[in-house]
Amino acid sequence: MSSFVPRYHEIEQELRVRLASLSPGDPLPSDAALCDEFGVSRMTARQAVQQLTQEGLVARIPGRGTFVAEPPAHRKAGNLLSFSTEMRRQNRAPSSRLLERRVRAATAEEAERLRLRAGARVVVVRRLRLADGAPIAVEAAALREGCAGAVLAADLESGSLHEALFAAGFAPTRGRGTLVAEPADAADAEALGVPEGSPLLVEQRLIVDERGRPLESTESRYAGGRYGLQIDFDVDRPRNRE
Repeated sequence: MSSFVPRYHEIEQELRVRLASLSPGDPLPSDAALCDEFGVSRMTARQAVQQLTQEGLVARIPGRGTFVAEPPAHRKAGNLLSFSTEMRRQNRAPSSRLLERRVRAATAEEAERLRLRAGARVVVVRRLRLADGAPIAVEAAALREGCAGAVLAADLESGSLHEALFAAGFAPTRGRGTLVAEPADAADAEALGVPEGSPLLVEQRLIVDERGRPLESTESRYAGGRYGLQIDFDVDRPRNRE
């Protein structure tokens, strides 16, 4: 059964699609224009734009409007972006090579992370992620079996998994991840075109839907020299010693 997707999520996803064909500095519709176009309140329109602003995809300029922001060199560590969205904001063409897609029994680790009962099934997707034709990452995702219809029917080579999930009524909303460095094994080296033993940035993340239910457990293995994270931080002031 599909999850309920709030209207502001639907509008947000539509704006993400439009951003792919716009350039930095191009204007976005005003809150009033979004209200008229989608038949929603001003608060809902603002919610739709708020997440895009927080991710740095758009910039609000008081008295002038909302505009497409300049793309950063790397992804911000605190942002949950699909690979396709991330590459588009860098003006790079995302694509994928599908390595595996099927429904199978969940492993013990998958069942624990997705909070599934024993014997539950998951839909798994393994892809080689590319930008401008260059291999960037090997990505393996396990999702709740309820997503199978959307995942099995989606174009996962030229399209986005998250866009397919939204279209089917599922809403990837928040995530938590860990990052570690690992050497490339033989399979990684062959897929990514790097020497065996080369440094990889390995990200393991769990994504939940708008109700806080685990939706997707993913491991992405990035070629270290082709991918980076941008981190913004505050510096603690020294405390006065008594």
